[in-house]
Amino acid sequence: MGRAKLVDVQVMLSWAWSMTWKGLYTILSLSKTVSQKGISLTKKAMKQVESRLQLNPLLPKWDILIQPL
Repeated sequence: MGRAKLVDVQVMLSWAWSMTWKGLYTILSLSKTVSQKGISLTKKAMKQVESRLQLNPLLPKWDILIQPL
């Protein structure tokens, strides 16, 4: 895999759009919303998020698959 110097938003989006996995392209959009620092989810909301996360057994520290809703 090549390396990209992610210097601005357009370069990052172009790089992300070019990525594929098993022939599938990424789906992404740019959000310009700035989140407040320190916001956290309730335990119930976090459990819903965590139920969709799956660790890759080959790279459990770095690779997480997020299952769609």
